[in-house]
Amino acid sequence: MMHRKRLVALACAALLSAPFVASAQDTEESTSPFSATFAVTTDYVFRGVSQTDNNPAFQASATYTAPFGLYVGVWGSNVDFGKGGPNFEVDYNIGWNKDLSDSWNLDLGVNRYTYTNASSDYGDIDYNEYLAKVTWTGPVVVSGLLGYANDYNNADAKQTYTGLEASYAFGDSGYSLGASAGYTTIKANANEWPRREDYYDGSVSVSKAFGPATATLGYYDTFGSDAPSLRRDSDTYKPGVVFTIAVEVP
Repeated sequence: MMHRKRLVALACAALLSAPFVASAQDTEESTSPFSATFAVTTDYVFRGVSQTDNNPAFQASATYTAPFGLYVGVWGSNVDFGKGGPNFEVDYNIGWNKDLSDSWNLDLGVNRYTYTNASSDYGDIDYNEYLAKVTWTGPVVVSGLLGYANDYNNADAKQTYTGLEASYAFGDSGYSLGASAGYTTIKANANEWPRREDYYDGSVSVSKAFGPATATLGYYDTFGSDAPSLRRDSDTYKPGVVFTIAVEVP
């Protein structure tokens, strides 16, 4: 039987970035080719939807970036998709990150989403997503993201995600504001899925950096054509507030 991953911006809503892009860009600015991040959050939210049934999550990532922009990484978190579902998500990514100019950056990558500790009846929901992100850095940092999965949740379904993110830093104060909006479309042939499912997600956040640590408070929500029915089926699609503390090393 096919099980849908709860359509989940991000390791958490407040971080406002796809994991593969954040890891690559942060590492590129570092003096070491290796980077790691550890985070604790009140809710793991991905593209507007809770992946932990509105409960806390502990997350970690590690990335290696070569001098010419090629990178590989791994990211993990606990998850809760209900009875019999997996307990952990581990994502593997590979990609290429390149500054096109002083203002423009291109990031192309592939994420492999994997889930462990599910019951035998739950089924295999691992899948690949192909991602492209373009970032413009000016007074405001603006990014556009496109993601495509040709076998979403290992269920003969096609998912397309388009997203827009923006952030503004208040000088050297360590404070920044962020906002994001995205649109998910799923087309499926399986009988237990609708032929098509669409919804929007959005978030706003405020962050404060303390050396290698960043504290973020964000608000997220889902809305659009299918959002009302999704909210009736699950509390994980409803709006919420997320608080996250992330530490990057080195």
